[in-house]
Amino acid sequence: MTAAEAMLRRRSQSRVTPDAPDTAEIVRLTEVAATMADYGSLRPWRLIELRGDARARLGAAFVEASSAEGKHAEKLAGKPLRASLLIAVVASRQENFKVHAWEQDIAAAGVGHALNLLLHEAGWGAMWRSGPLTRTDPVRRMHGLADNEELLGWLYVGGLTEKPSPDRKPAPVESLVTTLR
Repeated sequence: MTAAEAMLRRRSQSRVTPDAPDTAEIVRLTEVAATMADYGSLRPWRLIELRGDARARLGAAFVEASSAEGKHAEKLAGKPLRASLLIAVVASRQENFKVHAWEQDIAAAGVGHALNLLLHEAGWGAMWRSGPLTRTDPVRRMHGLADNEELLGWLYVGGLTEKPSPDRKPAPVESLVTTLR
């Protein structure tokens, strides 16, 4: 399968089964994802696996960050339980006079997107999720982020529940590609 074919076949899987890849498989796939463009070879990122009770602690951090109550709090607390594995994608910025923070964020996001694609290719369902609670203090604390780190979101990972959709047709992008002369 070519990279283009893999990209056309990838779909976000909002519902997944409890099956999930083990840490060894995540490491193997991350080794490949880590070949993405990385200005200065800084590896300004890290991944955090959330399994088991860690997902419930993330739900509690969501509730704390939002000050939600009642049914809304219950729903929010349950969001991280939608998959048995969440992979937090963290930009771990490093001091570097040549490579700006935003360039390091791009490298971290590139690894996250590549891992999403590789998980799909390996037969797993995955969906990148983020949102307004991603950068709140309770969520930061729950992940143990350092001052130089920002959470970019989570890959929710599990087994596929449905037959894969047919390939996507490429989006019309002519108006988004311009030329300066």
